[in-house]
Amino acid sequence: MQILAVSRPKPPVATSTFAVVRLAGTLSLALLSALAALALATAPAAARPDGFADLAERLSPAVVNISTSQKVAAPPQGLPPGAEGGPFEDLFRDFFNRRGRPRVQSLGSGFVISADGFVVTNNHVIAEADEIQVNFSDGRSLEAELIGADPKTDIALLKVESDEPLPFVEFGDSSTARVGDWVLAIGNPFGLGGSVSAGIISARNRNIQAGPYDDFIQTDAAINRGNSGGPLFSVDGDVIGVNTAIISPSGGSIGIGFAVPSNLAGSVIDQLREHGETRRGWLGVRIQIVDDEIAEAVGLDEARGALVADVTPGGPAETGGLEAGDVILEFDGRAVGEMRDLPRMVAGTPVGKTVEVSVFRKGETVTARVELGRLEGSVADSDAAAQRGDSPSGATEVPKMGFSLRELTDSAREEFDLAEDVVGVLIVGVSDDGPAAEKGIRSGDVIVEAGQEPVTDVAGVLAAVDAAEKANRRSILFLIQSGSDQRFVPISFED
Repeated sequence: MQILAVSRPKPPVATSTFAVVRLAGTLSLALLSALAALALATAPAAARPDGFADLAERLSPAVVNISTSQKVAAPPQGLPPGAEGGPFEDLFRDFFNRRGRPRVQSLGSGFVISADGFVVTNNHVIAEADEIQVNFSDGRSLEAELIGADPKTDIALLKVESDEPLPFVEFGDSSTARVGDWVLAIGNPFGLGGSVSAGIISARNRNIQAGPYDDFIQTDAAINRGNSGGPLFSVDGDVIGVNTAIISPSGGSIGIGFAVPSNLAGSVIDQLREHGETRRGWLGVRIQIVDDEIAEAVGLDEARGALVADVTPGGPAETGGLEAGDVILEFDGRAVGEMRDLPRMVAGTPVGKTVEVSVFRKGETVTARVELGRLEGSVADSDAAAQRGDSPSGATEVPKMGFSLRELTDSAREEFDLAEDVVGVLIVGVSDDGPAAEKGIRSGDVIVEAGQEPVTDVAGVLAAVDAAEKANRRSILFLIQSGSDQRFVPISFED
């Protein structure tokens, strides 16, 4: 499901407030304050509307039920041996005839967004369907064409043809929605079309691990199976979300539902409507969370932004001058508060646009100009090729870090199956209870950078560790190569 944010109603101004203003020239400050406090205390509560009947009556005609059908394989010709002419012949014929019909399922909800018949629903509602029917509250049923779908945000766009203009609803601005605002959900829970439920926005910016662009609105308005794809309305009648998911051990509403915000859904729908597919921007970096340890290790005043762990060779970021170890603080004029903000910003930016990217690099803020490419796929994570082991003979121990090091020789590359283009210092032993082990470092990993400086020998790593300790840092930042994967790892000094 998806839910859209709701704008809040403006509270009426108490009439007694105007009386206070008129007397302001003659009353003492103490009396003026007392009268103002009394006016606020006696002002009627305005957040709760008198009812939702008028709103529901106006909006319901644009909310639809989505049903789909899937073709099934035809049954084998004829009846089983011995069935024909027997007492159960009619039963067998009925059974096989049923198997030959399309299977129809009433799966979810949707809503019309234009008079000419564009309909929004969830991708999971219509996935793998051979035929899609849009059923209206007045009894009409129209066959729908799938214009496009986006599994990453669970949004799908349909089109129906009608001889007359269809009732429709419009998207609102989900960024204006606040926690505590009233919302209205209309949909088809458990096949019960035209069901209305009301509640409030319980939280915003929820990440429920549903996809790379999670930014859900959470609501306690009753959302159940069958509400998927239906609208979440503000009290002004604007769609602020598309109902998408619930958390429930029983399958019914327990007051925790999630909706895709209208601002995110709207941009996806615009692309589907224009191109039949999504065309997302691509920066060409792999990023990590900036936690307190990493912020301290790189010299940031607080944990914010997105740490660039790796730059795709030949990608937009490399061409624009971004480097591994940069912390992206701003993208296209917008602050990157945390790592998960950046993918949504990049994906929502037009392909080919040149944007300014502000990064923190070795104590300074640097601005790069990057022309975005088009996202075609995702970079898969790789498992490290080696397992943790004890420090072998001939290795240099670094007790404060909890690992042992060795030069990266040809024999070491063969032993740990390392590519020729990997440059750095080999980790050949990790203490089971040391700081490196706590961060998931394993034998066979390679230190590419130490303290944001490239290293090619053991002496370079030791020098970087010594410099960080003399600078009174609690940790040092390493760039670690594990198989084909690179990541930044802050490792604290062992007490």
